[in-house]
Amino acid sequence: MKTTKEKAIEIAKLMQEFKGEAVLAMDVSQLNSWTDYFVIVTTNSATHSKGLFKQIKDYIKENDLEIMVPKRKIPDGYDWTLVDLGTIVIHLMSEDAREFYNLEKLWHLGETIF
Repeated sequence: MKTTKEKAIEIAKLMQEFKGEAVLAMDVSQLNSWTDYFVIVTTNSATHSKGLFKQIKDYIKENDLEIMVPKRKIPDGYDWTLVDLGTIVIHLMSEDAREFYNLEKLWHLGETIF
């Protein structure tokens, strides 16, 4: 059985395979009580974001995971789609949103695993 860390790395690799940009996976388990890993991905359009989200949903089905609550930071846009799997949180972000929110800086004490 795969560990949560292995699943986070697999998701990061999947995002990179499907042309997600600046893909990063971080261990944030020591920094909060609500998740263990972040996967942060830059997308270049709404269509790209939807395509990556579909790949995530397929991965979830294949690996017996569950989306806790899919959320969009900005409705009907692609600026920031958050996919909460409980122990892994995936952030699909436009370049502008990623630069503005700068999650890497906010969570800089987390260990980069991919």
